Amino acid sequence: MGAVAGPEIERLVQLLARLPGLGPRSARRAALHLIKKREALMMPLSSALQVALDKVEVCKTCGNIDTQNPCTVCTDPKRDPSIIVVVADVADLWALERANATQGRYHVLGATLSPLDGVGPQDLTIDALVARAHDSQVQEIILALNATVDGQTTAHYITDLLQDANVKVTRLAHGVPVGGELDYLDEGTLSAAMRQRTLF
Repeated sequence: MGAVAGPEIERLVQLLARLPGLGPRSARRAALHLIKKREALMMPLSSALQVALDKVEVCKTCGNIDTQNPCTVCTDPKRDPSIIVVVADVADLWALERANATQGRYHVLGATLSPLDGVGPQDLTIDALVARAHDSQVQEIILALNATVDGQTTAHYITDLLQDANVKVTRLAHGVPVGGELDYLDEGTLSAAMRQRTLF
């Protein structure tokens, strides 16, 4: 199929297609919408992207992404310094914040251990986590990692490293989701839910 627009527009479409959740057709629609709404959307988006490029950085304490360093979460005096919630990625941190699930502080690993993908302990911020866990204020490390093989491998690896730290290591519960129907759940989820049952 030949190009239907100039190279600048085609470049915009190609860049948008690299975003998660956007394929070539969705990227073409998004580009067309941005161009049609140039004043209302494209100019503010361009400005916001420039600000992000200039000011956004990785928090030296937890690994969150923010325009200040240490980040807003780390400098919030209402946060509980005795709890560190360990997540694989900033997206997980943001998801927990959207749910207002904790008032603890965070530690972003950057990924999970994955030998098949060549991700080893040296590629994650595990050493910094271990150092933070030895702070006298810290009492609990919550491993909020995915219930995948890589996530559980990472959780076990971290747990072993924290044996000599004076902290309680916990993980997120696994089982029946809120609103879930038993008939539609897989066997692994059902057995995890049965093992981790609680008083009613």
